[in-house]
Amino acid sequence: MTESEEKSEKMARPRRDRSLLAFTGAAALLAFAVNLAITAIKHQKQKNRTKKDLPGSNVRVNLSASEILKLSDQIIAKSKEVHDSVASVPLDKVTYMNVISPLAELEAQQFSLIQSCVFPKLVSTVEDVRKASAEAERRIDAHLNLCSNREDVYLVVKAFAARGEWISAEAKRFVQILVRDFERNGLNLTATKREELLRLRAQIDELSLRYVQNLSDNSTFLLFNEAELAGLPPEFLKALDKSENGKFKISLRSHHVAAVLELCKVGTTRRLVAGAYGKRCGEVNLSLLESLVQQRHKYARLLGYSNYAEYTTDIRMAKTPMKVFEFLEDISSSLDDLAMKELDMLKNMKKKEEGEFPFGIEDLLYYVKRVEEQSYDLDYGELKQYFPISLVLSGILKIVQDIYGLRFEEIAGAGVWHCDVRVFSVLDLASGELLGYCFLDLYSRKGKYGHTCVVALQNSALTVSGAHQIPVALLISQCQKDVGGNSGLLRFSEVVSLFHEFGHVVQHICNRASFARFSGLRVDPDFVEIPAQVLENWCYESNSLKTISGFHQDITKPIKDDICKSIKRWRNSFSALKLKQEILYCLFDQIIHSADNVDMLELFKHLHPKVMLGLPMLGGTNPASCFPSSVIGYEAACYSRIWSEVFAADIFSSKFGNDVSNHHVGMQFRNKVLAPGGAKDSIEVLSDFLGREPSIQAYINGKASYIL
Repeated sequence: MTESEEKSEKMARPRRDRSLLAFTGAAALLAFAVNLAITAIKHQKQKNRTKKDLPGSNVRVNLSASEILKLSDQIIAKSKEVHDSVASVPLDKVTYMNVISPLAELEAQQFSLIQSCVFPKLVSTVEDVRKASAEAERRIDAHLNLCSNREDVYLVVKAFAARGEWISAEAKRFVQILVRDFERNGLNLTATKREELLRLRAQIDELSLRYVQNLSDNSTFLLFNEAELAGLPPEFLKALDKSENGKFKISLRSHHVAAVLELCKVGTTRRLVAGAYGKRCGEVNLSLLESLVQQRHKYARLLGYSNYAEYTTDIRMAKTPMKVFEFLEDISSSLDDLAMKELDMLKNMKKKEEGEFPFGIEDLLYYVKRVEEQSYDLDYGELKQYFPISLVLSGILKIVQDIYGLRFEEIAGAGVWHCDVRVFSVLDLASGELLGYCFLDLYSRKGKYGHTCVVALQNSALTVSGAHQIPVALLISQCQKDVGGNSGLLRFSEVVSLFHEFGHVVQHICNRASFARFSGLRVDPDFVEIPAQVLENWCYESNSLKTISGFHQDITKPIKDDICKSIKRWRNSFSALKLKQEILYCLFDQIIHSADNVDMLELFKHLHPKVMLGLPMLGGTNPASCFPSSVIGYEAACYSRIWSEVFAADIFSSKFGNDVSNHHVGMQFRNKVLAPGGAKDSIEVLSDFLGREPSIQAYINGKASYIL
């Protein structure tokens, strides 16, 4: 988009449209219903036709088990053919068109086909299809792993990179990342060192699996009588197994432990459960974690890094472990005063309820909840009555339309895998240009993936012919229908989750990268959550809450102003203490991956009171029980969630804080932040949008804004 086109687009949205955010939930629903009704009429003729494909989408739905496996074999064969062709180019004959373009085109063409094979395992109603999808994913992943380790392809790409003949800045970045990824797999090492790298990788995977399996296999439980579990809901107690003597069994699974720590009135019970949970797998997992960290350091050093934290942060926004330490310590120290006020309030509450027993870390969740119950007029059971799924969804689409200039039109007759799935085309509000498609699979059912997420089905890309491939996204959620099979009601936490995932949908659809490698959700892992966390903010604004709410028996009645204010205040209540506990784990993770031979028990004993304002760790607690995320998926990167939340707060506060319905700012965010995706450095993208480097101050101010 040119600069003049961008200005025209920003001016195209009339002011009267932006004021619609002030409507009640019912008014927003009626306004949006008009658009959906027009769409329904437009597509009425399609209802009696065979399910049709979506123009511009190469995603295939409803493939049979055999078709999935056949397609996966075709994908692998085509990929091998292209990689062989690229590898055959003489090193003195390399050009963009015979080396880089074929690899980019292959990725653009095959991504949607790969996803067509893989996503059915998450949503299909047919068990054989889910099994075939999982097998197809295994085959494709194995092939892609081989491709990422092909020395012949690496040498050809490296030869082109050495020429420095870039056709664009984005193409240059694409080639540099191709080389980087090959070299992070060790292809610039000698054969002997590469073999050592593979051996270490296998050891790391095996140790990680054993660690997680130990936690998963742990079947320890504690026995309590009913009095010792006072405060836990009757329905929770009814669901518990009992021993022969009639006592209740509390397992060390997270859902049991969380319920006890948050709801049980008996301090000794909370302490026993927290202590047992923190001692899971004892010395076994501690030894495994120590071995894992040693092997990771060896792996990183073979690749030229000083330690594993350097290896991890090198490709992230943070860039260095030192930057991570500075970031975490700045936030932690900035929150000290607020966290101390919170802790004093919790200690006083415990003294009133339990006498002179000292306050421990195991008391944190329970007394936070007790203070919140007394301080905020929020009945979450009653609040749920104001969030019918259909109304929340229409409200989200309305808010996204007004902020980002997107129009969602439902498509009748599109091929889907279940009758509950809805399909929307996403168009630019000003020009009517088709930007992409979105599948919504919102309701839980047997065999479906059990979490809420967004899956990219087709990435943005510029094809070799010059055509622009449009993005396709799938939002999977676990909403419950009511007993009549109609749209059910959402808990407020589910409303926030739905907003978050729509942030990822918008992020994916608005991407305009020329390379599939940079499209949508394929961005810096420190950045990927920022757009979704930005959109979450609208869940706490009064106008937005009224847009998405309406009493389920009379949707003309949105939630009241005082409840909106309570929700906004509640958002940051006791967040300083909660955050400092998370910072504790992040610091532990970063330290053990930055230094050799760390005594993990002593480190945890030292960090706990230092970060948690004098609160000691529970005696006998094994820190290795607390860090499965540091073993699988987030090793040396546990900080990333806080990192993205901090910068999302900066974006919202500095750009939207004074006018959450500011369409002009929304379009700037769409064009400057979402459109490039991974094609530009994430810090540069945010700095360009903010007009300065990102800061932690807005985040700190937000945490301190509520009244204790």
